[in-house]
Amino acid sequence: MMLLRRKLRIETERLTLRPPVHSDFRNWTALRVASMDFLTPWEPSWAEDHLSRKSFSNRVYWAQRSVTGGTALPLFLIRREDQALLGAITLDNIRRGPAQAGTLGYWTGEQFSRRGYMAEAIATVVHYARTQLDLSRLEAACLPENAASRGLLEKSGFKYEGVAQSYLQICGRWRTHVLYASLRNDRRGKTDAG
Repeated sequence: MMLLRRKLRIETERLTLRPPVHSDFRNWTALRVASMDFLTPWEPSWAEDHLSRKSFSNRVYWAQRSVTGGTALPLFLIRREDQALLGAITLDNIRRGPAQAGTLGYWTGEQFSRRGYMAEAIATVVHYARTQLDLSRLEAACLPENAASRGLLEKSGFKYEGVAQSYLQICGRWRTHVLYASLRNDRRGKTDAG
C-alpha cells in the first residue's frame, strides 16, 4: 500500500488543498452552521455531536490515519488570498489491486458556491489521483435532483453510469443516487474514427 506524505498540500490557481488540522475547528463549525440549510438536504443526517470539538478532533485523527495509510485523501479547500475555509473534498474508499479506484465526495459553504472553487478542486484531485496515486477509476454519486452537483460532475469530465437504489441515507431516509465515474483513458462517447 502506498503511503502518502503526512504534510500533504496541493496548490491550485486559487486554493490550497490540505487535510484538516485541529486549528480549523472554529472556521469549520462556523461554515457548517452558516450553511446548514444549504447542505443538509444533500448529506447524511448530522449526528447530535456533529459540530462538537470532540467530533472534529476525531475527524482530524481519521484524516491523518487515512492519508498515512493511503485509504483516503480528505482535504479542506483553503482560499489562498485570505485563508478562508470554503469546503472540503474527499477521495475515499481507495481500493488497490485490480480495482485502482476511489470515491469522490465534496461540499462547499453556501457563500462560496457557484464560484468555480469546487470545479478547480475536483480537477486538481482527479489529476493528483491519476499521477500520484495511480488510480484508474474515480466514482461519485449524488441525488438525482441535485442539478448543481450533477452539472459540476459532468463539467469535470465525469460521465453518468446509472442509478443505485437506496444508495445512502440522506436526512434519515434511504435515497436513490445517480452514479458518475471518471476513467483513465475514457473512450466513452468517442468513435474509433476520432
